[in-house]
Amino acid sequence: MAQDIWLNLPVKNLEKSIEFFTAIGFVRNQGQGNTDQSASFLIGEKKIVLMLFTENVFSGFTGNALSNTAQGTEVLFSLGAESRNQVDDLANRAKSAGGTVFAEPRDSNGFMYGCGFCDPDGHRWNVLFMDTSKIPQ
Repeated sequence: MAQDIWLNLPVKNLEKSIEFFTAIGFVRNQGQGNTDQSASFLIGEKKIVLMLFTENVFSGFTGNALSNTAQGTEVLFSLGAESRNQVDDLANRAKSAGGTVFAEPRDSNGFMYGCGFCDPDGHRWNVLFMDTSKIPQ
């Protein structure tokens, strides 16, 4: 069974994407994967690996056309938050770093609080805090 999860994304401007993901709190992975056409980050305590590749490199190894993120959503990455404040903070960081918040922080279903943002390449992310004490039984 797989031991790691690697998220691979195409990006138009690698440096701009590195700046964005650093600004929202992702940690650069000092291991392999950092070249002039790719960058590696670690996400969260479980250290999920996010790999950014220039579009030509990404399409070269997928053998497939890239999705147009301005016209559709190819995937939604969800990040768990420890608090409502962490959701608000990440939404603000995403805006400040050049991302777009498509769903402002708000309550949902009585026990969830979250927001949604797009990175500079239009990939969609959401941040969710769940108050398990309020989940209906």
